[in-house]
Amino acid sequence: MFLYLRDPLFLAMIAVYLLNRVLFEPFLRIDFLNFYVNDLICIPILIPPMLFAARRFHLRSHDLPPLTHEIVIPVIVWSILFEILLPQTEFWRRWVTGDPYDVLCYVLGAGFASQWWSYYYHHSHCRL
Repeated sequence: MFLYLRDPLFLAMIAVYLLNRVLFEPFLRIDFLNFYVNDLICIPILIPPMLFAARRFHLRSHDLPPLTHEIVIPVIVWSILFEILLPQTEFWRRWVTGDPYDVLCYVLGAGFASQWWSYYYHHSHCRL
């Protein structure tokens, strides 16, 4: 059973986000920390609440770990939205910059999350 908002990867990535945002970004001028960490961890952070909401609204009929399409579709949608469409609009341009490396980070984060969820929930199903 997927733990949604109690998923260990979700909680760990929230901690990474907060550490990066509060301790690292303000004081360290390292491009990776400032520009790519958030993109790398966005899939493991955004998928559990998205699936939790889908389950609560009866749009998801099971409590399995995220399925492949439940990971791939958001990666595609967010890549198109945040890296192609929004950077072209005058209003959003001040906050959103299209960067192909962001898409790479989404994909890498999604790949890691997918592998983690598959391993964790397959090997810990007796404990849940």
